[in-house]
Amino acid sequence: MGDRGGQALISPAGAGEKSLRGIGRYGEGKGLFYYHHGKVRESSLDQSRIVAPCGNEQWKQCSRACTKDIWEPGEIPDGLCPHCGAPLTGNTIHAETYIEEGYLPQWKAYQEWLGRTLNRRLLALELGEDFRMPKLIRWPFEKTVFFNKKAHMYRVNQTFAQISEEIGERAVSIKENSVDFIVKAAEEAAGSSR
Repeated sequence: MGDRGGQALISPAGAGEKSLRGIGRYGEGKGLFYYHHGKVRESSLDQSRIVAPCGNEQWKQCSRACTKDIWEPGEIPDGLCPHCGAPLTGNTIHAETYIEEGYLPQWKAYQEWLGRTLNRRLLALELGEDFRMPKLIRWPFEKTVFFNKKAHMYRVNQTFAQISEEIGERAVSIKENSVDFIVKAAEEAAGSSR
């Protein structure tokens, strides 16, 4: 895959523990941000460099949304809202009433980071994104690469690896399982650094 830039924007959809370790090894020493909607929060990746606009299953919110409060794992041991007694649920877009305030501080940090990448070398690595919510990752990644003329994108997807014509010269489509791809890339990178 090579190293196309000093900054990297990575979306590890569906990544498991082994592939997240690979992503972590790939990202060591790079200024990068992880944009996700999966289990990245459970990994050893730098948590301050993760933005999760779909929420975070580990954080909890009131299932009735009686409050904008969000609790971290173990903070409410009985799993019941201390305000109304309703069960707590994951703070994700799948909650009946998603409380998006949980991700907004990190969204601001991500937006500031992304703004600093403009007109700088940037690698956008999109791993396994499908079309369930294309406006969340697929289209924003394409837009970022379209406007940043120094950006390059790899879209790794076993089924939906298509690249839009507008970024075709600065994007590579890889029709492969994204987990297998990142594990193999990390192993190659580790082998070349020996």
